[in-house]
Amino acid sequence: MSDEKLAHMANQIAAFFATQPGTASEGVAKHINDNWPGAMRAALLAEIAAGGEGLAPEVIAAAPQLRPPAETARRG
Repeated sequence: MSDEKLAHMANQIAAFFATQPGTASEGVAKHINDNWPGAMRAALLAEIAAGGEGLAPEVIAAAPQLRPPAETARRG
């Protein structure tokens, strides 16, 4: 999935939660954690780490609450 599509989806979620009572960033984080697979969360976290250009402030504020994808166990 392209970075632009990912940002668009995250910004749509942020726009929805900005209209709801409570903290929008918490709603954004919960929705993404509950509904996005690990690869999408990882891509979003990477985009935020790279500066988050084009992302809504609520998405960037949700970053600390986003679950990174589970690391696969290393075989040694």
